[in-house]
Amino acid sequence: MVRLRKLFLGTLMLMLVLSLAACGSSANTAREDSASQEGEEIVVKHQLGETKVKKNPKNVVVFDFGVLDSLDKLGVEVAGVPQANVPPYLKKYGAGDYANVGSLKEPDFEKVSSLGPELIIISARQSDQYEEFSKIAPTIYMGVDTSRYMESFTENMETLGKIFGKEAEVEKELEAINETIEKVKEKASASDKKALIILTTGGKTSAYGPGSRFGLIHDVLGVKPVDKNIKAATHGMSVSFEYIAEKNPDYLFVIDRDKVVSGEGGQPAEQVLNNDLVKGTKAYKDKNIVYLDPNYWYLSGGGLVSLGEMVKEVEAGLQ
Repeated sequence: MVRLRKLFLGTLMLMLVLSLAACGSSANTAREDSASQEGEEIVVKHQLGETKVKKNPKNVVVFDFGVLDSLDKLGVEVAGVPQANVPPYLKKYGAGDYANVGSLKEPDFEKVSSLGPELIIISARQSDQYEEFSKIAPTIYMGVDTSRYMESFTENMETLGKIFGKEAEVEKELEAINETIEKVKEKASASDKKALIILTTGGKTSAYGPGSRFGLIHDVLGVKPVDKNIKAATHGMSVSFEYIAEKNPDYLFVIDRDKVVSGEGGQPAEQVLNNDLVKGTKAYKDKNIVYLDPNYWYLSGGGLVSLGEMVKEVEAGLQ
C-alpha cells in the first residue's frame, strides 16, 4: 500500500513538472510569435513602386481622405493628417488630438518627420513628392485608378487589410458595397435614360465622362452617358451651357467644388445652373438634376465610407 502511494505521488509530481514545462514552452512560443509578428514586413506594390511596410505600423500619416475614412471605419489609429478641408464626417481629425501635417497640396515635411512615422500614405495630389516622403518613412501610393475603378479600389482596401490585420473586416465592407452596386446597375440597365456629369467652380462648368475622375457613375454603376466623347481627364472638359442644352441629358449629376474648397466665397451650383438653357433640358423639367455631396465626390472618394455613400446617392437620384 505504501509502495502504491509513493508510485502515485511520484507520477503526480512528474505530470506537474511536465505541465509546467509545457506552459513555459507555450509562453515562450507565444512571445516569439508576437515578436515575429511585430517585426514582420510585407511588400506593397503600388503605382509609384514597391515599398516594404511593417505590419501594424505606428504613427501612420495619411494624405488621402478616402484612405482616412477607411482606416477610421476599420478602427485603425493615425498620427497625422492634413487638416485643411477635412470633410465634416471626419471632423474629429481636424482637432488637436491629431497632428496637422500641412495641406493636401503643400505637406509640412518637417512636421511629418517629427512624428516618426512607420508608414506614410499618399495619393494623386502628392504623387510628385513621393521621393521626398520616402526619405522620411516607407511611403505607399493609394490613389484610385479611375480607368479600373473597382479593381483599384478593392486592391487598395485589401492592402490596408493586410497591413493592419483587418482582412475579415475589409472583406465584409467590400461585400456590402458590391451588393449595393449590383442593385444600382440593375436599375440603370433597365432604363434608356442618359446622364451628364458636371463639376461647377467659379461660375464655370466641366463635364466628365466614362473613365474620368467621376466616371464610376457610367463605368461601375452602368448609367448611360449622354456623350461618349468627353475627354477622360482629371480636370474634366470645359463646357458651356449651350453644350448642356444641346446634349439634353435625362439626368444631370452635379458636383459643386466651391462648396468644399472656396466656402462662402464660391458660387453655389444652383446659381450657376439657374439659366434658361439648363431649364430647357429634360433633366430640369423632370426634376432629375442631382446635386452630389462634394465631400464624398471631390474630397474623399475611394474610401469604404465615401464610396458606399456615393453609390447610395446615385441610387437615390435614379427615379
